[in-house]
Amino acid sequence: MTSSDHLSISGAELGTLWMGYQNKTMNMRFLEYYIEKAENPEAKDILESYYNKESEHVDTLIKIFQDEGAVLPVGFTEKDVEPGAPRLFDEMFDIMHLRMITAINMGLFTVHLSIAYRDDIRELYQRFTADAQEAFDQTTGFLLKNSAIPRPPYVPMPKNVEFARNKQYMSGFNLLSHKRPLNTVEIANLYLALESNTIGSTLMTGFAQSAQNNDAANIFFDGKELAKQIVTTLSDVLRQSDLHTPSIWAGTATDSTNAPFSDKLMMYQTSVFGSFGLTSNAIGSAFSLRSDLPLKLAKIAKDVFTFSKNTGQIMIKNGWMEEPPQAQDRTKLSKGQRNK
Repeated sequence: MTSSDHLSISGAELGTLWMGYQNKTMNMRFLEYYIEKAENPEAKDILESYYNKESEHVDTLIKIFQDEGAVLPVGFTEKDVEPGAPRLFDEMFDIMHLRMITAINMGLFTVHLSIAYRDDIRELYQRFTADAQEAFDQTTGFLLKNSAIPRPPYVPMPKNVEFARNKQYMSGFNLLSHKRPLNTVEIANLYLALESNTIGSTLMTGFAQSAQNNDAANIFFDGKELAKQIVTTLSDVLRQSDLHTPSIWAGTATDSTNAPFSDKLMMYQTSVFGSFGLTSNAIGSAFSLRSDLPLKLAKIAKDVFTFSKNTGQIMIKNGWMEEPPQAQDRTKLSKGQRNK
């Protein structure tokens, strides 16, 4: 009986493998630079450990593409990073950035697992997810130990179970009635968005001051301003419920204007973060029961979508957007269309 390992990969699996190759070759380039600059031995061990795993994953992906007779994607190579360039970010940002990368990877490869049907590919995504989870745990522990990231706000422990008794629980717009405090589910989603945009703002700052292409530099500047605007909006929501907002002292951008990364690499990372932001906003809206919150998040999502669209247009303009494998254009192939 034929093992599912020997079945041809589906279009969905090919697409996720292609995305995985783009993602992991990008991660390796950032890690190569951070490893070169790392001064803290524990931080360097964390970076090197994940780099080695990503390198093994890329080798596995290359073998799958070769075995299936598929062209190998370009992705990102050593040409996209200059490890000897001056430090673009202060100490701790390398681990903050890796923590964001692994958070995205945990979600991304869980989704990829859900649309994988061949045994070996399911096992591959399980390994990708497990490695990302381990690195996320390591980076979080390291940053907390060094007081580089704050914990979310604390609330009193509930003493009994409550059920919503009227529609006022969902009200957020009535100026004449009391607006209830945020519930803990809403706090969690807002805090995630605040933390990721705080780190994203620093990343965009470093990218903007080191970009070689003017269009790319403008995109990064817009990204920095958008992240700051989101932080201000969501911080106000937390403060209205007398909750503290995250304050990150470590991991700021330096004054270097020398580019350690190619514009193509920085633009792709920006695109990935934009997609992550849209997904986070969608989840936050779905689980926010106070009526003013989905409206605020929808406005943020609209702004992030516009920013992501502009990012994509600049990538296409400069030849930086590699196309995923596509289905055949049957209309073009059909008789009567060939000469049009």
